[in-house]
Amino acid sequence: MTNKLSSLRQITTIVADTGDISEIKIYQPYDATTNPSLILKTAQLPEYHKLIKQSISQAIQKSMYKEKQIQLASDILAVNIGLEILKLIPGCVSTEIDARLSYDTVASINRAHHLIKLYNNAGISNKRILIKLAATWQGIRAAEQLEKEGIHCNLTLLFSFAQARACAEAGVSLISPFVGRILDWYKMNSNEKEYAPHEDPGVLSVSKIYHYYKQHGYKTIVMGASFRNIDQIIELSGCDRLTISPSLLKQLAESEGTVENKLNYIGTVKSRPKKMTESEFLWQHNHNAMAVNKLAEGICNFAIDQITLENMLSRYLELNLLS
Repeated sequence: MTNKLSSLRQITTIVADTGDISEIKIYQPYDATTNPSLILKTAQLPEYHKLIKQSISQAIQKSMYKEKQIQLASDILAVNIGLEILKLIPGCVSTEIDARLSYDTVASINRAHHLIKLYNNAGISNKRILIKLAATWQGIRAAEQLEKEGIHCNLTLLFSFAQARACAEAGVSLISPFVGRILDWYKMNSNEKEYAPHEDPGVLSVSKIYHYYKQHGYKTIVMGASFRNIDQIIELSGCDRLTISPSLLKQLAESEGTVENKLNYIGTVKSRPKKMTESEFLWQHNHNAMAVNKLAEGICNFAIDQITLENMLSRYLELNLLS
């Protein structure tokens, strides 16, 4: 009997939402995505202490100033974990820049250049890397410039249609519209506490974006993210890509049955609208209370985890200098 994960692989590219190499070995995704929270979680596992030490050592060689060493060690660690992941997958790994740069276009571009240089120096071409940025107006502008340079981007923390439209118009390679966090918000802020899969507000958001892209011939890949249950995943089967946590990959693998293709646009391609201006983007995005709340919350939470990671690296750095 076919399991649902195997069936889903036939119609959607599966991406692992984890930095844990052991989980990637088990589920063999095509791509993998990481973020500051996943890097922090991964770095706390004993088997990754060697990568932390390597990152600290390389950072010390590059700078004599502690603050700079910590920032360098953080970037190097993210790339070192990405390098290990790339040994196991045929596709790309997404590596996220510091969330504290989400509203600074120039700083985001500079940090992306640094991450790409680290990968390139390790023999990895740009084709196998996606630089992950928050889908703020500034993040989208950074991605637009990076794409022109041949650096492919994954725009994350995407909750509004305005964000999705601006990303497509900027020519970004891939977007990660969040499903579960949208559902979380509606459960907290409405009288509805349960939703059928086809009525799930997160599912509806991704479906709308997917069909809009196909209707207007945008090449930007839609990768549904942030799932709370396998019903959400199955309802978005046929989406270009789906990034799924190991726990939900396990549930899909243990569920017998086949998965129907739910997203399959076969209509004609329409002409594209005029590109949004910054004021139009902000006006439309800020009329979506859920998107405003979840974007800000996501950036802040990633920043908190980034700071926690840096504090951990600082302690390792002190131990290294004392040893």
